[in-house]
Amino acid sequence: MENQEKINITTKQLASGNHQVKFFVEDDSKNQYGYLLMSEPKPVGEIIAEIQQRLEKRRMAEKQINPLFPLAPSQEDSNFYLFSA
Repeated sequence: MENQEKINITTKQLASGNHQVKFFVEDDSKNQYGYLLMSEPKPVGEIIAEIQQRLEKRRMAEKQINPLFPLAPSQEDSNFYLFSA
C-alpha cells in the first residue's frame, strides 16, 4: 500500500538571499510541518520531490534502529527541520 500524503508549501526569500520553504505534510497517520532552507530558488515540483526524499530518508533511519546491529548516527541535516503537528 502506497503512502498517500499531501504536501503544501510556501516560500519566502530571506535577507541573506536564501529561500525558506515552510511545508505541511497531511497524512492519514500523522500530520507534520517543517522548514527547508535552500540557497537558490527551484520549481515547486523539485522542492516537493526534495521534501519527499528527505522525509523518506528520515523514515528509513527510524526503521533501522536495531540494538543488535547499531548503525553510526547519520549527520543531522541543518537545512531541514521536521515537527509533529
